[in-house]
Amino acid sequence: MTTTAETYHVPVLLKESVDGLDIQPDGIYVDVTFGGGGHSREILSRLGKRGHLYSFDQDADAEKNIIDDSRFTFVRSNFRYIHNWMRYYGVDHIDGLLADLGVSSHHFDDEARGFSFRFDDAPLDMRMNKRARTTAADLLNNASEEQLADLFYLYGELKNARRIAKAVADYRRNGRIDTVAQLSKAIEPQIRNEREKKDLARIYQALRIEVNHEMDALRDMLAGATGLLRKGGRLSVITYHSLEDRIVKNVMKSGNAEGRVEQDFYGRISPAFKPLTKVITPTEEEQQSNPRSRSAKLRIAEKI
Repeated sequence: MTTTAETYHVPVLLKESVDGLDIQPDGIYVDVTFGGGGHSREILSRLGKRGHLYSFDQDADAEKNIIDDSRFTFVRSNFRYIHNWMRYYGVDHIDGLLADLGVSSHHFDDEARGFSFRFDDAPLDMRMNKRARTTAADLLNNASEEQLADLFYLYGELKNARRIAKAVADYRRNGRIDTVAQLSKAIEPQIRNEREKKDLARIYQALRIEVNHEMDALRDMLAGATGLLRKGGRLSVITYHSLEDRIVKNVMKSGNAEGRVEQDFYGRISPAFKPLTKVITPTEEEQQSNPRSRSAKLRIAEKI
């Protein structure tokens, strides 16, 4: 099947997330997760002639979906460098930022990328940026058993993280783990049939987060966004698991990823954002038509 912008990725919570930006026709906006360009196209449809949109994506495949519009600039980079890139383009302040943090449909469906456990012969790659050095296979074969245990516990939230790490270490003594099938065979003794898909999803999530340094990148991006957003500017973020959602929630409530409440000399709290809504989740209809949306949560906040 030929990949198009439509098949590359179906945007989640499209209307809700873009509505949350309260688009000003002449404003400057950033979509830090361009992917198939669904959210970006919706933002552009609401901008006037003097508005502008900057969209980030570190994956070369996303460049196939670049939008031919004078009001659009594509930035091939990890979104963690948003502050530097906006300075490069001479932008001091932005009116809104949108982030759809999940893995795109394209990545899950492309066997060669190794993001899904559906393809036995797939290489364990998981790099969002194919120019990066370390793959998931590199981690599995080179990290210590203790490092793997920490990884599965912290990023996969797996209670049996140590046993899974030991299973990997035992298996690789007799050969490398380079494919989905080899990883499945290595951890099979520690995966219960009734929890197989959930546990595999968490293992793959943990590896993907580490390979792409996702938590550090998210913290850096949100710090950059906090400094760039003008007063009244909007932050609209879609998350898919508790680790990233916790960071986004903390930033929107306290202004920092740790959730640390900062007070001035008089004990007054001055948060950077005002949350505008409760958590927004997809409708039943969207969840049925786009299964990827089932774990999605949208948070919207305004810069104070």
